[in-house]
Amino acid sequence: MYQPFANEYAPYYEEYIKLASAGNQPILRRLKNQLNSIDDFLADIPQNKYDFAYADGKWTVKEVLSHLIDTERIMTYRALRIARNDQTELPGYDQDAYVASTDISKYTFSDLVDELVMLRQANLFFFKSLSESDLRKKGTANGTTVSVGALLFIIVGHIEHHFNVLRERYLK
Repeated sequence: MYQPFANEYAPYYEEYIKLASAGNQPILRRLKNQLNSIDDFLADIPQNKYDFAYADGKWTVKEVLSHLIDTERIMTYRALRIARNDQTELPGYDQDAYVASTDISKYTFSDLVDELVMLRQANLFFFKSLSESDLRKKGTANGTTVSVGALLFIIVGHIEHHFNVLRERYLK
């Protein structure tokens, strides 16, 4: 069972790797199981919370969803490039600038949920197509070495992290 080594990702992502590794479930199963939990968890968020931020300067629930979509898309793009042996150094991105430049009022909560679910469905097909050797392939993103498999773990852990934040700071 694949597990990324510490030299396959930046220290910044350690929390996500740990969250994705919890429970000793194969990572592709975690990716698929999250597909169901995304829909279930988000369906329980009350409508009056969609535009709620727990503090000044923090994202609203809808902005968190937009961030999850952007990040999943970017991390999968990185994984695709590296898995296909593209050794071009990939740039970083400013998550706050991405959220700030998104006119979240144009999106319904339901559309954001649907987009995240559909994106995850497509990403599941992509990651299922990869071999163990594909998962070990490394490239450079944001100036740091990263493996395809570590990106997969980051995607899973990133959702877990933000769902925990939503539970603890937005929905209590």
